[in-house]
Formats: sequence, C-alpha cells, structure tokens
Amino acid sequence: MIPRYSRPEMARIWELENKFEIWKEIEVLACEAQAELGQIGITAEEAAQIRERAAFEVERIDEIERTTNHDVIAFLTNMAEHIGEPSKWVHYGMTSSDLGDTALCYQMTQAIDILIADVRRLGEICKRRALETRDMLCVGRTHGIHAEPMVMGMKFGRWAWAFRRALDRLTRTREMIAVGAISGAVGSYSNIDPFVEQYVCEKLGLAPDPLSTQVIARDRHAQFLAVLATVAATAEEIATEVRALQKTDTIEAEEPFAKGQKGSSAMPHKRNPITAERVCGMARVVKANAQVGFDNVALWHERDISHSSAERIVLADSTIALDYLLGKLEWILDGMVLYPETMAANVEKTRGLIYSSRALLALVDTGMLREDAYAIVQRNAMSVWEDIQQAQPGASYRDLLATDPDCALSDEQLDEIFDPWAFLARVDVVFERLEGCAF
Repeated sequence: MIPRYSRPEMARIWELENKFEIWKEIEVLACEAQAELGQIGITAEEAAQIRERAAFEVERIDEIERTTNHDVIAFLTNMAEHIGEPSKWVHYGMTSSDLGDTALCYQMTQAIDILIADVRRLGEICKRRALETRDMLCVGRTHGIHAEPMVMGMKFGRWAWAFRRALDRLTRTREMIAVGAISGAVGSYSNIDPFVEQYVCEKLGLAPDPLSTQVIARDRHAQFLAVLATVAATAEEIATEVRALQKTDTIEAEEPFAKGQKGSSAMPHKRNPITAERVCGMARVVKANAQVGFDNVALWHERDISHSSAERIVLADSTIALDYLLGKLEWILDGMVLYPETMAANVEKTRGLIYSSRALLALVDTGMLREDAYAIVQRNAMSVWEDIQQAQPGASYRDLLATDPDCALSDEQLDEIFDPWAFLARVDVVFERLEGCAF
C-alpha cells in the first residue's frame, strides 16, 4: 500500500501497474533482441506480434499468484493469455531476477530523478535566500550559547552547499544503480546471448552489470539507501535549526503559518513548528531504512531472496518519505519568516559578551601574555554573565573593561572591538564562493 503522505509522481513509480509495465517492456525488448540476433527460432514477425499483443492485468496476476506463489510466473502466465502462440519466446533463457532486478534498478532511476529535482530546487532556494540575507546581522551560537556575530545569509549559504553535495551524491548514485542484468540462472549466460542484455539495457538507458550471479549485487542498493539517508539527515539538520530559531525565547525565524491554521487544541496562542518537526520525524525513517540496505548485501552463495521482501518496503518507503519531506522543507525555506529586529536585539542580549574574543586579541596585541589577557577578559565576562543569569541590572561588558585597571585598552580601541561588523570584514568571501555554486 502506498503511504497516504506520498506525492503522486513518486507514488506511481512503486505502484504495481508501473512495475509490471517495466517488466512487460523488458520481456518485449528481450524478444526483439532475440529476433535480431537470430540464434533461436523467433522471427521478426513474432517479435512484432509480441510487441502488439503484450498486456497484463494486475488483478489477474494477483489471482494467478495465489496459486503459483510466484509473482514472475503469474505475470508471464497473464502475458501469455494475451500474446498467444508467440508467447513461447517470452522469457527465453532468462531467470526471474533478470526481469525483477533490471526493473527494480530502472524504478530506482525513476525515483532518484525526482529526488535530484527536489534537491536542486532546495539548493536554489537556499542560495537565493542566502544572498538576500547576506547583510542580516544575527548572533552565532555554539553549544546553544551565544558565540560571535554572523549574518543570517551564512545559515542559508551553508544549507545551499549541503544540497550541492547532496546533488553530487545523488547524481553519482544514479549512475551506480542504473544497471541491468540478463545473464541467466547464475550469471554465466548459459542459455542467453549477452547481446540480449546489451540490447535491453541500452533501450532502457541502463548499463549491463559487468558480472552478476543472477542477482545484481546489493551493495548498489545499500549505497542508494545510504545516500537517501544522508540527504534526509541534511534535511533534518536544517529543520532542527528552524525549530530552534522559532523558540519563543529566540524567535528569529518562523516556518509559515497559513491562514486558518490552528496551533493547539488547548492553547489558541500557539504557533508550533509542526512541519519542521514532521521533517525531522520522517528523516528518522529514511535513516533507519538504510540499515536494511546494509543487511541485504550478504546473500547465500550466488543468490537467495532474503533481500527481496525487505526491499519492497524500504525502497518505496525511503524514496516516498524523502520526496515528501523535501517538499515540506522546500515550503518551509521558501516561505520562512525572518525577524531581523529580533536578531539584532539578540546580538546585544548578553550585554556585549560576544565581543570577548576581539577583546582578548586586542590585549594580546598590546604585548600582554595570552594567559594574562584571558584572565582579564574572562573575569569581567563572568561578572556580566552572573548578572544576566540572575536577571540583575548591571554594567555592560564594555563598561567593565573600560574601568578595569588591568585592561590597557583605550576608548577608541573599545569602540572598534564592540562593533559587530568588525567580525564580518572578510565574510564577503563566503558569498563570492556561493555565487559560483550552481544547481
């Protein structure tokens, strides 16, 4: 069953109708290749008849499978009901995995193409918003604590580069999983010419797997799921930051809140980051599914089917969930509301403590030992910090340094130190790099 949260384009890839349509095309192409090769009895006319008559019904396949307990045989039986006499050439020399694995890889390319488009759009949004907010002053935080001034554009820019890397990973992974195998029971081409594999793969836009022992090796599928998990982790990291910025005590940014939306059944004032939380929750599913991909790599000898049942769940679920959460993240980032006035107020919230690093370096520049300078800077900083924690009025950090007899800094030097833009004199370099980031 396709999850209710799926988006239609991605959901269709994993519906039985699409899978069997791909199976049908592979079987027809194999017959056409055999006719062209001329090594068995199939004629060009019979191949044309197979192409014209090939059809299936999902309901009929299900009905047959209840007896055969074999989905490929059920499919082939249903196809034969439509094709008639030439159906004897369908699946000639092939094994079930030739059909199923090649089709599955094709489905994976269909899915990853959608995800590549998702990531490209997100990267473009983040780049645009980064350049729009390159002069929007805010405070940087490390360990959740105010650190130094920065600009909001750096956050968006960091996310843009993360999506650029995600795009690279997805593109490389697409090439890696775009393979097919039609090589027989243990991959030795015992009853089928390699030309058939080459022909079918070329028509589908795939490359022949150089050596598959009936199944296409599952390290490919593991990488596919691992890369999806990495993209989901990036989305989760961004959504977590949005949630943190939306906290009442911070409120520097906020995900869109639609007209008529309700935040809480009990508290009408609430505007909760529910969509960002949804992104985080669904990312956990995609990350967890990657483990199934790793477990599926080890099969008995040339093949077994312990991987098959699990793949039917995780490949569909991971691609559908990732497509969905990326769509939600796109909505969040494109419409995210920013509060620059609050950001500016938060810069000064710690009464100047965020300028401590520049005060330290300025004292070192006077010739003072770093350890001595650190003691002066920290001593005054802790005094301000204690007042803040106790919600007590008190002197600013600048004022304390100005009156400390051990702090040999002039008023002019202190003015330079306590200028937030002094931290950002070289920040243009990151935006110049970002301008060259293409999606």
